[in-house]
Amino acid sequence: MIPLPLSAIAEITGGTVHGSPDVVVGGPVVIDSRAAGPGALFAAFKGERADGHDFAAAALAAGAAAVLAQRPVDGPCVVVADVQKALGRLARGVLDRLPDVTVTAVTGSAGKTSTKDLIGQLAGRAGPTVFPPGSFNNEIGLPLTVLRADAATRHLVLEMGARGIGHIAYLTGIAPPDVAVVLNVGTAHVGEFGSRENIARAKGEIVEALRPGGTAVLNADDPLVAAMASRTEGRVVTFGRSPDADVRAAGETLDERGRARFTLVTPEGSAPVALLLHGSHAVGNALAAAAAARAAGLGPAEIAAGLSAAAPVSRWRMEVTERADGVTVVNDAYNANPDSMRAAIDVLVHMARGRRAYAVLGEMGELGASAEAEHAKIGEHAARSGVSGLVVVGANAAAMAGGAGQVGSWTGECVQVDDVGAAVTALSERLAPRDVVLVKASRVAGLERVAEAILAEDGR
Repeated sequence: MIPLPLSAIAEITGGTVHGSPDVVVGGPVVIDSRAAGPGALFAAFKGERADGHDFAAAALAAGAAAVLAQRPVDGPCVVVADVQKALGRLARGVLDRLPDVTVTAVTGSAGKTSTKDLIGQLAGRAGPTVFPPGSFNNEIGLPLTVLRADAATRHLVLEMGARGIGHIAYLTGIAPPDVAVVLNVGTAHVGEFGSRENIARAKGEIVEALRPGGTAVLNADDPLVAAMASRTEGRVVTFGRSPDADVRAAGETLDERGRARFTLVTPEGSAPVALLLHGSHAVGNALAAAAAARAAGLGPAEIAAGLSAAAPVSRWRMEVTERADGVTVVNDAYNANPDSMRAAIDVLVHMARGRRAYAVLGEMGELGASAEAEHAKIGEHAARSGVSGLVVVGANAAAMAGGAGQVGSWTGECVQVDDVGAAVTALSERLAPRDVVLVKASRVAGLERVAEAILAEDGR
């Protein structure tokens, strides 16, 4: 964050200074008092379980310069009516003081975090870059990321999520993008939105917010995304497998570990790419990142080299680890929706050629009335894909077992369990050396603990 006195922070946020207005905040903005350090600004949120104001003294004792609060605390602070809204105003105020920063924003129903990580690594080749760890894509995480930028930053790569109409419009009000990337419109969160068309309406808010002269990067393979070209006055660049896409892939193959190789094709030329990421679905993310990097001025050879060197950054997203006995565990437990579930199962089956494949699958959240049918379809897809075993975890995922049971030609085994502990037991009893295991569900299921427990056994 750029250094700012409390008087400036109060002016930006509409707050009132308590203590000396000359106190300077020069460190990061944090919402956890344990992360506070010299010069930090501690934002005291009042949640359901804890009130950040109770930890203000600890943050100041750790070196924080001041507190952003909704009521006075013992120490330098700026008191505001709403800490969340003030945090957003502060982020916008800081960004407005950084005219040399190019903002790239990414949204979509699936692949946002992986694509954001790819763009961040590519942008880093063009200059100092800030991009968030994990999925800091909401009204708290996004401004915290913006506030990591300083005078040296040249690229700011942000992920924008939405739980309803207007959410992305709010986020773009904090950080208007120079480059806006829309990956896809799927069925994730359809229970909250009501339809894919409503999801498209919400996701398209990102291209409507482009700064003058900005670029919209749109998926040519998704009709709902491609149609967003009519919602922006910016330049439109398309990516995808379509032969009409501006940035596309040719000659795709997967190696034995499910990593894609392809030729990156752009209007400026072509270059070979060998991804370290797993799954054919990573190609679409890579193409989106390439299109965004191209908009930032990188050439095809440099983009291809950057994509080939890019490593996984955020946890529990197609993390592939091998035990001493050759058991391969694919931990993709950070989140799940029907599209990403199918893609992950396809990667599992490809990696397991000649070996046994086990899928440990849990609930896909926020699917609304379609939840039971969508879970059944995933179970059916797993069975038709030929997995050796399916472990269904939790009552909300139970329809997967029913879907798998409808595939009469499937010779694999389906086990339905109540929780993580039972899943670990069921899997441990069945695993043999060189088996391949996929673990995937929405965050609410916490299935990363299954992957961690199986890896901790280390072949014993």
